[in-house]
Amino acid sequence: MKIAILASEGAPYIKSGGLGDVMEALPAALSRIEGNEVALILPYYKKILDNPAFETELVAQFHVALGWRQQYTGVHKLKNRTDGVQVYFLDNLYYFGGREGAPYGHGDDGERYAYFAKACLDALVSIDFIPDVIQCNDWQTALVPVFLKSQYYPFFPNTRCMFTIHNIEYQGWADSDFFDDVLGLPWTYRERLDMDGAVNMMKGAIECADLVTTVSESYAKELMLPYYAHGLSSVLAGNAGKLTGITNGIDVNTFNPETDAALPAHYNAETFTEGKAACKAALQKEVGLPVRADAPLMVMVTRLAGHKGLDLLCHIARRLLWEEDCQLLILGTGESHYENFFRSLQQEFPQKVAAKITFDLKLASRIYAGGDIYLMPSKSEPCGLSQMNAMRYGTVPVVHATGGLRDTVPPVDEDGQGGLGFTFQSYNADDFLGALKRCLNLYNNKKDSFRTLQKIDMQQDFSWDKPAARYMALFQKMLKG
Repeated sequence: MKIAILASEGAPYIKSGGLGDVMEALPAALSRIEGNEVALILPYYKKILDNPAFETELVAQFHVALGWRQQYTGVHKLKNRTDGVQVYFLDNLYYFGGREGAPYGHGDDGERYAYFAKACLDALVSIDFIPDVIQCNDWQTALVPVFLKSQYYPFFPNTRCMFTIHNIEYQGWADSDFFDDVLGLPWTYRERLDMDGAVNMMKGAIECADLVTTVSESYAKELMLPYYAHGLSSVLAGNAGKLTGITNGIDVNTFNPETDAALPAHYNAETFTEGKAACKAALQKEVGLPVRADAPLMVMVTRLAGHKGLDLLCHIARRLLWEEDCQLLILGTGESHYENFFRSLQQEFPQKVAAKITFDLKLASRIYAGGDIYLMPSKSEPCGLSQMNAMRYGTVPVVHATGGLRDTVPPVDEDGQGGLGFTFQSYNADDFLGALKRCLNLYNNKKDSFRTLQKIDMQQDFSWDKPAARYMALFQKMLKG
């Protein structure tokens, strides 16, 4: 099967969040399935263009018509990837290659990614890669199924399109003039994109794609509810027949305590007791906490944003630290009031709290390995990867039972049996504190049971093999339909 995957980011080339991780692992997993030919198309951002590690060659050039604009596009083929995925970067200095900083957050993001969506389709034609299936991701490629149906059908008469929602909070809004000025679509498509008198790109994708997926089974159900859907619940309800949830995996080669080069000691599910103890002691020393084997080390690697449940942690933090003999380590950057809170908490409890307000992937690995308990009280979480990373390293999660956290962390009982971690159902600080205290009780008073739970967590298969097989089943369903 010929599969084209279109996205606005993908590690190791460019990454701002979980989408980048998925776009590194999913294409590779699909390419390992016999008979598949996989192409990944990304924008040629300045960060990629300037990186000498990525060797490319120019294989096509053309101009993209975007409303009244004619925008140059160069298709650059990556030459030095060896896992079977063929990567292409779309070059346009005005929109991508000439801009510093993060990929998103520019005033013309709507126009930039409308261009990218259309350029992807032109690129597939130019390189003569007519796929059986196009899989596109989040609002930045949401216009692909719209352009595919409205303007590109003659080039792709048998191609089917899947749209995947990684985070519905970001939908690709533009004012009403955007439809004519930038998109230049037939007027019959106005209704599919119109929402509250404006253009909503994600709505257009939901209406036009052959199938819509999201990144966990529970999140797919939650998106039918206004609380989670950010205004799109009725649109999704009207397209419920083509909505499916597939829970993400993680890259088990990268996140592997047996081989992770960032760790001071390596271990597996049989040797983790000694290995994690060494990693914990080294981590405590590195971040300036007392080196104590007996003190449970609670850790969190996250963007410091409200939907990550940080308001709950802030509410209970002092009480938790007063009442329990424990340590807390936070790694991340984000909203200034959270950054300042954890800096202040570290000053108030210097023997118990370390706040690393930075972005450091190697330190993140050492935190996964050296921590005892992983905190993830997210208000909403489409899938979440950190909880699976933590379990891969034998760190027991405490999570809010929402979205992908509900699917990947079934709850244990007071003795640590029957599931993979500790959960709380209602989004409030007391319930979060209760779940934490149950976990701490297991750690402090039933150490053998805690170690058994750690081992069970490490033995789980969080690889991309099962999700990739589910994607293939849906691809085949689309082609039959």
